[in-house]
Amino acid sequence: MNGYINVPDASKTQGARRTDSIKLYGPDAFAGMRRAGALTARCLDGVFDLIQSGTALSQINTFVLDFAATHDAKPATLGYKGYQYACCTSVNHVVCHGFPNEKKLRDGDIVNVDVTLIYDGWYGDSSRMYVVGKPKRAAERLIRIAHEAMMQGIKAVRPGARLGDIGHAIQSYAHSERCSVVREFCGHGIGQVFHDAPDILNFGKAGEGPELREGMIFTVEPMINLGRGEVKMLADGWTAVARDKSLSAQFEHSIGVTSDGFEVFTLSPSGLHLPGVEHCLTSAPMGPNGVI
Repeated sequence: MNGYINVPDASKTQGARRTDSIKLYGPDAFAGMRRAGALTARCLDGVFDLIQSGTALSQINTFVLDFAATHDAKPATLGYKGYQYACCTSVNHVVCHGFPNEKKLRDGDIVNVDVTLIYDGWYGDSSRMYVVGKPKRAAERLIRIAHEAMMQGIKAVRPGARLGDIGHAIQSYAHSERCSVVREFCGHGIGQVFHDAPDILNFGKAGEGPELREGMIFTVEPMINLGRGEVKMLADGWTAVARDKSLSAQFEHSIGVTSDGFEVFTLSPSGLHLPGVEHCLTSAPMGPNGVI
């Protein structure tokens, strides 16, 4: 089981490396994550205008690069373990880590855009699903389910709960909607490190795992498949696809554990929680302590 370590807020560099211990951050860190998260959310809002038939995925990458440069930020994925792009773009049956290459979007496509911006030393990590044109009924349903699965996981967050409660909430909801949870990838601790302890699994048993404590900061990012949950890796070593080629959808927020619940750092300032999918009850704005 992971231990816990308090991270001083006085220095941007203190604690800025991955450890096996779960970091507990203070008010200065939460302020830094709000700024980084808000910037990432604004970037994803800007992506919305690019999501149309004929747009090359590389145009999204260029937009993220330009947005980061304009706002004194850096894309965390650029150069990360050899990755050569400023974001990930995962279309249709691509589960995650798709390359923003010259592939062009077509009507009916669904695409996840995953962006992490480093701003003033803090990592804002978020992803959303977008729809090209009018979504097919099955695709729209999957997107709604993936978003609600993420929200169910987030709503399980509070001091005294367990990490297993998050995964249990995600898995229970997805299975109740006859969808599958991808098990090979998960959320993670974040803050001054891109991928930190603990791992936030998208499946699990309620009441199991490390205790959630005030000051923890991590991502919740379920990947939900319309068919089976198995994935395979392509030869590029990055792109994961649904093995049965069924549609896949993912949403991701960076959040912090507060004294009475949680705070979401990456909410859309424009209300684009479900871009292109309208009239969704789960897309209402959320307050700093998780109040919808």
